[in-house]
Amino acid sequence: MEARPATKPQNPNFSSGPCSKRPGYSVTNLDISTLGRSHRSSLGKAALEKAINDTKELLDLPQGYRVGIVPASDTGAVEMALWSLLGARPVDVCSWESFGAGWHTDITKQLKLEANHLSAEYGKLPDFSQTNPDHDIVFTWNGTTSGVKVSNADWISDQRQGLTICDATSAVFAMELPWEKLDVITFSWQKVLGGEGAHGVLILSPRAVERLESYTPEWPLPKIFRLTKAGKLIEGIFKGATINTPSMLCVADYQDALNWVGEIGGVSKAIEISKNNLKAVEAFVESNDWIHFLAENPAERSNTSVCLTLDLEPDQVKALVKLLDNEGVAYDIGAYRDAPAGLRLWCGATVSTADVEALLPWLGWGYQQVKNA
Repeated sequence: MEARPATKPQNPNFSSGPCSKRPGYSVTNLDISTLGRSHRSSLGKAALEKAINDTKELLDLPQGYRVGIVPASDTGAVEMALWSLLGARPVDVCSWESFGAGWHTDITKQLKLEANHLSAEYGKLPDFSQTNPDHDIVFTWNGTTSGVKVSNADWISDQRQGLTICDATSAVFAMELPWEKLDVITFSWQKVLGGEGAHGVLILSPRAVERLESYTPEWPLPKIFRLTKAGKLIEGIFKGATINTPSMLCVADYQDALNWVGEIGGVSKAIEISKNNLKAVEAFVESNDWIHFLAENPAERSNTSVCLTLDLEPDQVKALVKLLDNEGVAYDIGAYRDAPAGLRLWCGATVSTADVEALLPWLGWGYQQVKNA
């Protein structure tokens, strides 16, 4: 029987969303000068515009790409894009886990569009070579519930006529993204940066803006989805004039995370930390034959939402998750409800590699506890 580990992670928060706060985080460090003020005041609008501009700068977005803060987390940002942009061309939808499958459902059942569905089981990717550059293409960059990410964008044509709409919520700030290949990018700051929930970020390329200003969908658009007025982009959305009232406390929290990214050395450093976290897990899996990556191809393993399967029955996996929670070692690490039974460890940059390394022996200890119970 493996000995009970002596060291616990200093921070046991391994949830895949909302994710762990950055190291050293304290709510008392937030600039709360905007609280109790209108988001449309000069103070509130300046805070929103700074968050937008800092996002652009840290991500090093191409010239002409616009960033907007929108309602309803990443889901709201994706739905806004789908409802506002689709219908002008045929649609290809790529899915390999629950969120991508959800976008396919919304496109076909709610918008009632026909879609070429390229799907794969959990642990695999679909054949992207089957996408058509004349079609609009909807896909996730990182399958948060499967731990399988897109390894490259070589399959996206530089001469494409359609738009690429990418749900990148567990990838932005943690993975290298080929911005020029992506026309619409969405994320929520509750993922990689550990921000508070309820707000999404929508990034539009000039090609996406051109579509918005030249095409009007057949269906009615709810107010919170409307990105144009009288056939022109509502530029204010991308300069701090939000569609509806945002939480300025959440914006201050996001700004704190952005400041931290800058302080540690930028997005490249955040990616490095996340990749080191994955390497620690890879070394552990390599040395233990009872635990496995859900992602079949090592090049496609997510370095943020790391999904693992174990040689245990589903009820034993639940017992392991509960045991580690009760021990104060790891919180919220059970696999997503639609995914195969297993573990999901958040390994983004807000999680220290030392905490990942401290957790891993507990996985071995816990495995033996439930296996032999």
